[in-house]
Amino acid sequence: MRIRVRRTGGFAGIERSAEVVVTDSEWESLAVTVLADGDGDTRGVPDGFSYEITVDGRTVRCRDPHLTEAQRTLVTRVLKEGA
Repeated sequence: MRIRVRRTGGFAGIERSAEVVVTDSEWESLAVTVLADGDGDTRGVPDGFSYEITVDGRTVRCRDPHLTEAQRTLVTRVLKEGA
């Protein structure tokens, strides 16, 4: 399973992205939950981050502060561990 996260916005407007390829069931379960949650609240906050989470070609979009717990966990893990 290929998971890609793209983060844009924020105070400095710096884009950051990372991608991981996983076979671990914990990662896969988290990714399936994120896809099931679908697109998040489209209203953001000034200087907040916007995210595109792509799992095997399916993309969901969400914005701070309206991320679900699963979205926030996946975004954090991918940006930390991905290349």
